[in-house]
Amino acid sequence: MILFKQGDSNRFADLTQILNFMNKMLSGALFLVLSYSSLHAQEKKWALIKDRIVTPWAEKVDPKATLPNYPRPQLVRSRNWKNLNGLWSYAITPKNQSEPASYQGSILVPFAVESALSGVGKTVGKDSVLWYKNNITIPASMKNQEVLLHFGAVDWQAEIFVNGKSAGQHEGGFDPFTFNITNLLKKGNTQEIKVRVWDPTDEGPQPRGKQQRKPEGIWYTPVTGIWQTVWLESVPKTHIVSTKQTPDIDAKTLSVNVKVESAQPGDQIRVTAFEGKQQIAQKEAGLNGQVSLAIENPKLWSAKTPFLYDLKIELLRKGKVIDQAASYFAMRKSSMGKDQNGIQRMLLNNEFVFQYGPLDQGWWPDGLYTAPTEEAMIFDIIKTKEMGFNMIRKHIKVEPARWYYECDKLGMLVWQDMPSGDLGNHWEPNLGTMGGTDKNRSPESEAMYRNEWNKIMDDLHNFPSIVVWTPFNEAWGQFKTKEIAEWTKAKDPSRLVNSASGGNHVITGDIVDLHHYPEPKMPRPDLFGPAHALVLGEFGGLGLPVPGHTWKEKDNWGYQSFKTADELFDKYDSFIRSIEGLIKKGLSAAVYTQTTDVEQETNGLMTYDRTLKLPETKVKAANDRLYLITP
Repeated sequence: MILFKQGDSNRFADLTQILNFMNKMLSGALFLVLSYSSLHAQEKKWALIKDRIVTPWAEKVDPKATLPNYPRPQLVRSRNWKNLNGLWSYAITPKNQSEPASYQGSILVPFAVESALSGVGKTVGKDSVLWYKNNITIPASMKNQEVLLHFGAVDWQAEIFVNGKSAGQHEGGFDPFTFNITNLLKKGNTQEIKVRVWDPTDEGPQPRGKQQRKPEGIWYTPVTGIWQTVWLESVPKTHIVSTKQTPDIDAKTLSVNVKVESAQPGDQIRVTAFEGKQQIAQKEAGLNGQVSLAIENPKLWSAKTPFLYDLKIELLRKGKVIDQAASYFAMRKSSMGKDQNGIQRMLLNNEFVFQYGPLDQGWWPDGLYTAPTEEAMIFDIIKTKEMGFNMIRKHIKVEPARWYYECDKLGMLVWQDMPSGDLGNHWEPNLGTMGGTDKNRSPESEAMYRNEWNKIMDDLHNFPSIVVWTPFNEAWGQFKTKEIAEWTKAKDPSRLVNSASGGNHVITGDIVDLHHYPEPKMPRPDLFGPAHALVLGEFGGLGLPVPGHTWKEKDNWGYQSFKTADELFDKYDSFIRSIEGLIKKGLSAAVYTQTTDVEQETNGLMTYDRTLKLPETKVKAANDRLYLITP
């Protein structure tokens, strides 16, 4: 085929130049596209770090749908919300640097940067800061409303930026926080969110639980940054912020207080209670008042019958609903009382129920503070129930709201610890005075503790499974014990206060709590019994390292170690028999150490990667004997 004639040579040369120019342009454009795609792929690359053991759920983690469930079960607006979990960009920079010039890769939110599931596995420390960046889109359904940005938990100090402007700062590693970002949004679909996090771990006085720069013994890997769900929610200008629900089974009432943002004169609240689909109570009130619902013939919540009522809260203006949210509640009572022998007992719904459960650290080999999936999180509660425990002591950690929701549904009593910090005071446990001295903490340290404990109690108030508050553990940072215990009780009279689990050198609160390893003991009834319930806050710690399921190949430990499961169970069963006798002498509750192995500790009923060490049927048969003992 002849494309050009001989006389067209000049035209051919011109065309050749044009084609060469076009090829160069296309090559350059292709290079830019490929470079952008490569950079984009690099930023979005993520892989589970497999240098140590992980749980079976780690492989089920989906970066495109990470912990996708609605995160706030006690105040539900299920329509206009968006989960922001997933791959974000991250950078670790010197603390004095204002902002990173570039980001170092991707991190899977909401897993702490030190965790395997984050895909990063790096430490940060007090001399560095952790930065997050994410470009998000605001759904069309959120337009013309207030847009709230929620963080379930960020450890420890966080500042949030939206489109380059600060939305606000927050300090506290265990409580949720929210910023209204409406005025910071720009036109167009894409919005930029940045988060700056600083966390001194054990080099600061802030509440930190069991985190330590150099993990060893009972101290574990640091947790820095976002470790609970990040999400958006749209609400009207005037909207419900929170509720406080308190049951009274004796008066057969539920009191409800509602906090509202941007209220106008005349606005009202309407609260409706449901038993299943049947409406059983409804009442309206002004915003300054407390709504009290009469709950006739209440079905009481307990470990055996965890009945939950549904609740609807509506915000009214001139009779029209302008905002509403769904919630739930239970009719249950946590109190004290004497048995027929005059011994003070912990009561549930005015009856003595022996409370027995494991010390639950809430740590994961792959996610550290964060369970890989909701299925994994629920697994621990279900297995605890199947082993015959009716209580969990949540040990110096606070869980996501959905954990307590599952305890509410499954019928699991919870003792909630305040995460400790600013350690260092003296403690010597004994069966007499309990030993120890209060720590002299700085005003800054005290303020950090008080602020976070206040928020934690507010955030968790509505969960009926929580029956005990524990402000301190083993004198770890314990200060002004009497004042803190009395403040805790005054803030929430509906629950018992265990002033200092294992560190009761100032006898106050409702409970005297002894720690004793490995065999069970109890506080002396002649010293403490008349005015306080007596509990064994920690015992056991029986260790069994399982090959292939340990965090380290060596240097694992338990308070007393065994070589076989049979040996372990025989010792455990003997401890249960001892507790049977202690119940008759006045013991109200006991806590076995612990639910799972954690890092170098191998004293769990399950391994760190959640393999059972003992058949749950055998453990349950032993534990069930404790509930048959009557005073």
